[in-house]
Amino acid sequence: MPISLNQTADPKGQLLEKVAGLVERVTFHSELNGFCVLRLKVKGEQDLVTVLGHAPSVTPGEYASASGQWVMDREYGRQFKSAFLKIYAPTTLTGIEKYLGSGMVKGIGPFCAKTLVKAFGTAVFDVIEKTPEKLKGLKGIGPKRIEKITRGWADQKIIREIMVFLHGHGVSTSKSVRIYKTYGKDAVKLVKENPYRLAQDIRGIGFKSADTIAQNIGIDPQSPIRAQAGISYALSEASGTHGHCCLPRKDLVRLAVELLNIPEAIIEDAIEHELVNGRVVEWDFPVPQCIYPAPLFAAEKRIGENLRVLMKGAPPWGRIDPAAALPWAEKKLGLTLAPSQREAVAKALESKVLVITGGPGVGKTTIVKAILLILKAKKQKIVLCAPTGRAAKRLAETSGEEAKTIHRLLEIDPATMEFKRNEKNPLDCDILIADECSMIDVPLANNLIKAVPRHAALIFVGDVDQLPSVGPGAVLSDLIESEAVPVIRLTEVFRQAASSWIVRVAHQINDGFMPKFPTKADRGDCYFVSCETFEQVPELIVSLVKTRLPRAYDVDPIKDIQVLCPMNRSSTGARALNELLQAALNPPSEDAVEKFGCKYSVGDKVMQIENNYERDVFNGDIGYVTRIDTEEDELAIDFDGREVVYPFGELDELVLCYATTIHKSQGSEYPVVVIPVTTQHFMMLRRNLIYTGVTRGKQLVVLVGQKRALAMAVKGRQVLKRFTGLKDWLSS
Repeated sequence: MPISLNQTADPKGQLLEKVAGLVERVTFHSELNGFCVLRLKVKGEQDLVTVLGHAPSVTPGEYASASGQWVMDREYGRQFKSAFLKIYAPTTLTGIEKYLGSGMVKGIGPFCAKTLVKAFGTAVFDVIEKTPEKLKGLKGIGPKRIEKITRGWADQKIIREIMVFLHGHGVSTSKSVRIYKTYGKDAVKLVKENPYRLAQDIRGIGFKSADTIAQNIGIDPQSPIRAQAGISYALSEASGTHGHCCLPRKDLVRLAVELLNIPEAIIEDAIEHELVNGRVVEWDFPVPQCIYPAPLFAAEKRIGENLRVLMKGAPPWGRIDPAAALPWAEKKLGLTLAPSQREAVAKALESKVLVITGGPGVGKTTIVKAILLILKAKKQKIVLCAPTGRAAKRLAETSGEEAKTIHRLLEIDPATMEFKRNEKNPLDCDILIADECSMIDVPLANNLIKAVPRHAALIFVGDVDQLPSVGPGAVLSDLIESEAVPVIRLTEVFRQAASSWIVRVAHQINDGFMPKFPTKADRGDCYFVSCETFEQVPELIVSLVKTRLPRAYDVDPIKDIQVLCPMNRSSTGARALNELLQAALNPPSEDAVEKFGCKYSVGDKVMQIENNYERDVFNGDIGYVTRIDTEEDELAIDFDGREVVYPFGELDELVLCYATTIHKSQGSEYPVVVIPVTTQHFMMLRRNLIYTGVTRGKQLVVLVGQKRALAMAVKGRQVLKRFTGLKDWLSS
């Protein structure tokens, strides 16, 4: 079928309508991502046309040309949803006057715009740009206003040129805005010189995006600047994917060659260049010739130095006699401590730095309570913290004391992303107890430890057998393996905890044994529901979450049950299960908003997936959608009784959370946990992954899937050792 004059086709061959006209009103424009709602005066249309699209900037009086589709919005009526939107400078006298009078150019208001258009007509833009002295003498325009007008016009021209350049090289509007805000008028010059700097300077632009821009502007794929940027990229991939703080040089070369597809010799030269410039450091541990990103090298070294200083001297409370303190604490707590617990408390009372580690049911919480009780009696200033909001909340509930996230404790400044608490402004405490320390990565550990005053004591509490931190490093295991820091390793499971099948199964998995699960007659709290094939698992999980478990255990399917997956991908992964569970538990309503691949309705369970210090919400926080405002384009979420508002353009910070990954669940506990275990996840099936998932459940854990997949996790090869240097810094 031939295309009519008011139609075009997109790259996939789909027919697109075209509209064009004068921009009468800009109803909405987001500086963040360029999304706009425009009202256009279109020839042949009696009323103004509403056009939705994206543009770096747009002003009334300009001319807009759009290609897209007509849609009928239930609330707003007929609209034109554009796939492509171009904005042009106005050419008519009416358009020019409206454009200049909009406030877009500083120094020109509606009255001044009318005066300028009357004096110069359609040549007014050339006059402002090339011969601004001609403005002199016009009513109300003096030298100061002329200077303001010319400067404002120049600024607008620069912005437009930058946007045109970036758009022409495949950069989205939202990223273009960030680039302009970061580099200002020098943006084009800086990007042309070295587009790879974008990956370091601009949030949301990684090496691949910068590399695409570089190829578009003609930078040789084998150029030195690409290879140098590629070194940082390879190290960040090793850090982000596997948690390494460094790589042996030969491994780094091999990875960089694989990622960049350029010869080894160029990579070797790039490494030498980066070493000379100090962006990477070569060191001989954990193995000879390891290459570190300079910040991670400095952080690990600093942790080692600061801990060695902290360990010197006596604790601030002086000597406390355990023989007297322990019976007193037992009486106050109304319990009798086991020998291993008494040893742990006694060790804590004499140590400046201590690690307490152990699995579920071994009494870590009781030990912390006893330590706090004794030190409070000695009038010591106590501070408690944990890596995540949920872990901090749980620590506060179990200890009876206030606990904060590490970021809140160190007083993060959202403007600078720097911590206000540091060695120059240390925390006010005599002892700091940090829980869930297996989750703490090297950069965060460095910031925490340097903020501890030199006189104070520091206790790390955590389960070293759980998953390591998502970020780089292996802080807790390195502390233990260094043998430089006193360690209490708790192994005895106490009677009350031993009656829990969750605890039994967790310890069996951790010890490398295929766990034994209870029968129905045992009335246990940890079960395995077997499926012949992984194709059956999604439907079974929906049935368990929606109907069977709520009916059997009187739990809320949305608030009490959490599905924890080994990975995001696959039909039994978090993404696919989220869609199925949302459809079953809270089907999208008519007013649902769809952004970044997710639909959100009131009542949906969501998770924050990055730290947002301005909103005071953090990676892993779970909330519930409470309202959607389509007029204001915003969505509100209840996080533990506190409402947080998100513009639609920032919903990429959220994902649905009927299902999430086990990694994201670290530091949290849920009343009921359901874990799919299938051979689809074979790449992620590790003993510590399943162990971590099982230990997230408080009342009930149900594993669903294939027994052979569970066997792969329990008996197969385990987590690869991370390349880190902290153990050596502590031992040296």
